[in-house]
Amino acid sequence: MGRVVTVLNQKGGVGKTTVALGLASAAAQAGHRVLVVDLDPQGSSTWVLGLDPAMVELSAAEVLSRTPVTKAMLPSAWGGEVWVLPSSPRLLPRDHGGNPTRLRDALAEVSDQFHAVIIDCPPSLGSLSAAALAAADHAVIVVEPSALSLRGVGAVADLVDEVWDSHNPDLELAGVIVNKVPAVSGEADRRYDELTRTVGKRAVWQPVIPQRVVVNQAIGERRPIHAYGSRSAEVAEVFDRLWAKLRRVTKG
Repeated sequence: MGRVVTVLNQKGGVGKTTVALGLASAAAQAGHRVLVVDLDPQGSSTWVLGLDPAMVELSAAEVLSRTPVTKAMLPSAWGGEVWVLPSSPRLLPRDHGGNPTRLRDALAEVSDQFHAVIIDCPPSLGSLSAAALAAADHAVIVVEPSALSLRGVGAVADLVDEVWDSHNPDLELAGVIVNKVPAVSGEADRRYDELTRTVGKRAVWQPVIPQRVVVNQAIGERRPIHAYGSRSAEVAEVFDRLWAKLRRVTKG
């Protein structure tokens, strides 16, 4: 119980939020309790989970200013298994400084109440991502099989090493999740091979997440991927298997 996982990549658009929320959906489907921590000032996870980032009274920004996390976290619109520490626009200035270990101290008060705490990071390698890594037991990098997505993997791994060295010797790079994989694409195949050469085959989690319209629909309609029955069965099964993998890794 209580393992903290940071989901990150410095490139936007690779689907970090989709992956974080897909894992949360799978957790809820399995009857497991999760806390989604939205550290992205854009607040996408917060919005999909049924809250308006511009309207929340207390958010992750206030937690970084020493407000107890118990006062800021809220039940999501997805049901009692999924809770959220919401984002707000007040997070934006927090990406440039601050106490890198404050979030770790805050989450330590509640992490044992959940099967996992999943931190959704901004698309940058600034102070918020560093704070997320300082708070985490495990880091998971999300990529898509494209040249621009893979270019940033080395910089993310360097930040993981830096935070491990400076603030969090318990941090582990758990692996890489590949998102938005088209059914047929020679370019995607080449980029996937490039990724396995870069990070090693064992570091790339299986299965990969296929590119499907229902994933975007679920995000747009603010619903868990498991809510679409047979239409989302393929993708839902992928997230079920990735959640099972995450559970094995974080129990290690």
